[in-house]
Amino acid sequence: MCGLAEKMIELERQLVSRLAVLKKNSFRTKDGKDSVDYIYNPLEYAANLHNQYVHMYCDKPKKVLFLGMNPGPFGMVQTGVPFGEIAAVRDFLKISGEVEKPEKQHERRPVEGLNCRRSEVSGNRLWGLIKDLSENDPQVFFKDCFVYNYCPLAFLSRNATNITPAELKKDDQNTLNSICDEFLCKTLSLYGVAIIVAIGRFAEKQALQVLKDNKISHIKVVCIPHPSPRSRGSANWHENTKQLLKQEDLIQYLQN
Repeated sequence: MCGLAEKMIELERQLVSRLAVLKKNSFRTKDGKDSVDYIYNPLEYAANLHNQYVHMYCDKPKKVLFLGMNPGPFGMVQTGVPFGEIAAVRDFLKISGEVEKPEKQHERRPVEGLNCRRSEVSGNRLWGLIKDLSENDPQVFFKDCFVYNYCPLAFLSRNATNITPAELKKDDQNTLNSICDEFLCKTLSLYGVAIIVAIGRFAEKQALQVLKDNKISHIKVVCIPHPSPRSRGSANWHENTKQLLKQEDLIQYLQN
């Protein structure tokens, strides 16, 4: 009987297959100014590192899911790990290896894997908080928790501007969400999740919608500010988020 990691990777294979058709669609932003010209799927080209993450840290039931939106250009896009800032992946999570290249990539946003010299602020902040609370031991955090993204795709315009799922026009969001909602529901069931810590309002909105649509009432949703410097409430993010986790009685799941 296979462990949860292999079951998760099989769910991801199904997800990748369904998302593949989106590469042929002409997605646009809500304001109509930008079209999606590049779609990166790190579950494919960065499967080496991503699968290490799943096998090392996501092979057992989890009480708490920290849910992000989608890959950032200098995080998961490079490493295949959610919020996968290079130093955190290499030094804290102890994941190593090579990644391949997307079929089509923008020359200004090349995939360089762990050789990427740019740091993702969001990933640095999130894993920095986890590292702080777990006293630099990832096994402490992953005993009850894991980090995953609602959507595994990254979208870029022809000018290499990052386009988030929240910025897509409504019809395109609906197409994408119908696939990602189903995957999230299966993930919650697979791991027996009891609490979703939504990282930002988009993740919170989608989590609540999935629970409502599937008549799931036993899972609690807590929202923390997104650690991106672009987000409101990101000033003093580390201390503010730690305080919020304490208020929600979640610190117990992140510490010994």
